[in-house]
This record gives sequence, C-alpha cells and structure tokens, in this order.
Amino acid sequence: MGSLNDIVKKQQQSLTEPEKKTEEIVQLVGFVVGEEEFAVPILSIQEIIKPIEWTRVPFVPDYVLGVFNLRGNVLPLIDLRKKFGSPASEIDENTRFIVMKIKGEDVAFVIDRLTSAIRIPKKEILPPPETYNNEDDIIEGVGRLKDGRIITILKVDNLIKREEIVPEKD
Repeated sequence: MGSLNDIVKKQQQSLTEPEKKTEEIVQLVGFVVGEEEFAVPILSIQEIIKPIEWTRVPFVPDYVLGVFNLRGNVLPLIDLRKKFGSPASEIDENTRFIVMKIKGEDVAFVIDRLTSAIRIPKKEILPPPETYNNEDDIIEGVGRLKDGRIITILKVDNLIKREEIVPEKD
C-alpha cells in the first residue's frame, strides 16, 4: 500500500497522461513574505486560517511568536518575516496562518498574504543559486512561472528545527 503522496501522484499522472508522458507537474501554494514570493508543496499544507490570538512563550527565538490553540491542539506560531530577516509588519486582513506538518508536528507560519495555487512543470524548477546563503538548506529551488515571475520554493521539513520551537528547560 502506497503513501498518500504516491496515490495523489498516480492520480495526477493519470490526469496528465494523455497530454504528455514525460512532464511531471508540481503543485504548490504561493504566498508573500516581505517583498518576496515563496511557495510550498500543496500536500504539505494542513490548513490555512485567518489569524487568531496566540500566547507568548519565553526562552524561544524571536521569530517564534508563541503558541495558539487550534481545535484542542497547541501549535507553535513562527513569523516567517523575522525568520527570513525582513522587517516585522502589522497583521492585517490579508495575513494568514499556514499550518504545515513538519517532521510529524503541526506548526503554523505567519505569512503576509496568499497569492495563488501554482502548477509548474518540474523541469521549470532550478536548484537554488550558488550565491544564495542557504546554510539552513531551506530552499528547494527556484521556479520560473509562465507569467515571468520567479518563485522561491521552500523545503518544508527544514523550515524549523524541533529545538527552536520547544522552550529550553534548565
């Protein structure tokens, strides 16, 4: 029995089979943080919600805003602007929390706004440029969209390390 990803991939392939046998399509969700557009695989997203109240937590990095309760689960809330070194911004009507499963844990990320669902041929995704400072290895690649936009695709599993979201105990 295959994983959910395998099943979804097979369905996608069967849908695109008549058109092209070779082209693999990657499905992403695009969003803006600061001045840049990023994307993550659609299957990595648990849900997208409007901002709700959260509680600050001591002894965590400054980009960990705190935790909040989502249907009985306590989720850490990460400010991607601070994580990526952009200036903080006010939460407004476009701000969203994207909940993703990372290494078995649900984690929410604050983004400035959603852009669109993106279907991109795998061959249009290039590796991150050598010059890019990718010491945390969070960039999967750079996608070229038909409309000329360049989008940075993130490696979801590397967006946060467990020790960053669990408060240190003495």
